[in-house]
Amino acid sequence: MSFVILAAALLLVLMTLGAMALRRHQLRRALGTFDASISTVSGRWTMGVCRYAEADLEFLRLFSVSPVPARRFLRSSLELRGWREPGEAEISRVQPGSVVVSLLYGDEELLLAMDYGSYTGLSSWIEAGPVVGVGTWR
Repeated sequence: MSFVILAAALLLVLMTLGAMALRRHQLRRALGTFDASISTVSGRWTMGVCRYAEADLEFLRLFSVSPVPARRFLRSSLELRGWREPGEAEISRVQPGSVVVSLLYGDEELLLAMDYGSYTGLSSWIEAGPVVGVGTWR
């Protein structure tokens, strides 16, 4: 009896890991996605994938099977503050070769860690978007 329970638990774990791997593979193949880690004021980094939507930047957690983004940022409310190399405390928490991008979203300061090529795409996407208002652009 305990063997059946152990086998069922192992099968459930393997199926969850397989679903997470399949989701990650599908996200990476889609256009408009890039690997990133996000940190808010608390300083805790979360790995994930960012996806450009029509009017939003969506952040999906890496270790999840949910198709729903964990965070959404309205494009017209994002303000790019600049980028920097990761600090000593951040090097072990972000992907190798990443730059840390500082963004302002309303009153909230966000840090996104991504490779430099993804940063240039993000900055172009933000700057090319419309500003809230009729007929005005950034």
